[in-house]
Amino acid sequence: MKCPKSLRQLCPEPLKKVIPSPHPDLPEKAEIAVEGADELYREIRIENTLTDEKGNEVKLKPGAQVEVTVEADPKDTVAKQKAAKNH
Repeated sequence: MKCPKSLRQLCPEPLKKVIPSPHPDLPEKAEIAVEGADELYREIRIENTLTDEKGNEVKLKPGAQVEVTVEADPKDTVAKQKAAKNH
């Protein structure tokens, strides 16, 4: 579904692993592999807390397929320059 108020890129990615909390006051983390990213940035970690359609807190299971969305308001973007061709 296209969002008219923003520009987005969807990337289906696997949940690489769930990282247990090192302390009861800290949240569990979900590590997501981002294919096509630079080597140092191939994994992102987020808090493993989501909300389902009924408003209940849920968490991701290891190996879950997730979508990573990069989204921006059109006013925060500029046209991309075309690369010059070398002859």
